[in-house]
Amino acid sequence: MDSSTVLFNQLKAAEPFFLLAGPNVIESEEHVLHMAKSIENITSKIGLQFVFKSSFDKANRTSSKSFRGPGMADGLKILEKVKMVYDIPIVTDVHEASQCEPVGRVADIIQIPAFLCRQTDLLVAAAKTGKIVNIKKGQFCSPSVMANSAEKVRLAGNQTIMVCERGTMFGYNDLIVDPRNLEWMREANCPVVADVTHSLQQPAGMKLEGGGVASGGLRELIPCIARTAVAVGVDGIFMEVHDDPLNAPVDGPTQWPLRHLEELLEELVAIARVSKGKQPFKIDLTPLRDEP
Repeated sequence: MDSSTVLFNQLKAAEPFFLLAGPNVIESEEHVLHMAKSIENITSKIGLQFVFKSSFDKANRTSSKSFRGPGMADGLKILEKVKMVYDIPIVTDVHEASQCEPVGRVADIIQIPAFLCRQTDLLVAAAKTGKIVNIKKGQFCSPSVMANSAEKVRLAGNQTIMVCERGTMFGYNDLIVDPRNLEWMREANCPVVADVTHSLQQPAGMKLEGGGVASGGLRELIPCIARTAVAVGVDGIFMEVHDDPLNAPVDGPTQWPLRHLEELLEELVAIARVSKGKQPFKIDLTPLRDEP
């Protein structure tokens, strides 16, 4: 059995859920190594299956002047070092089909950004790497679309797929999280992940001094959305975590503070263990008669 299938089976079997987490973007080798080790220490203590996440390039920033990351070549070297030093699986984004093959040499999970969830060539290229493919649901999509996206990956010969909910557009500068999506996305017949940080973005909703806009967010509601997701019974939680969110160069308003990660995860594990969210409720509609 190949390593991707082994990891995929481990994630599917993870109880009560697995965690994809890390800083939004690679800022430096030192920072990434620090964050990977810090989160790994916490998840090992709690007993959660952990995959480290960070992006080498944020290609869909609101402004062309915004920080994007170190680029693919340097970024992959840093992510590879995380694997070598800490033996942690890696998930990172791709934006173009040509990136999939080199990224697949390092990453264990290739992530398809929400804006690109219907891009057939990108999905097929990611599938052909043989690595796990995590497809984020577009903010503009209904949950039923994810079954089609997952099928594109399967038809390309890859059965190791996950789908990820990250909110739905609600007006011009806001997202809403519909917990029904976490149930409906199970129709894709693969693990369902809840992104509890990007779901609270306010796209282009923050005005900047001197003009222009940037994405804002509602960090204080991350626990609310995370509690809901684990109660519903998702297979995995995706969250961006930073040791200094106020100075994070990307998505600072929706990165969860490292100092509070252990506290939040302990609560989520406790909720997940008492919830029956992963078990469909058997509804009996036969008439209820009073006993004589």
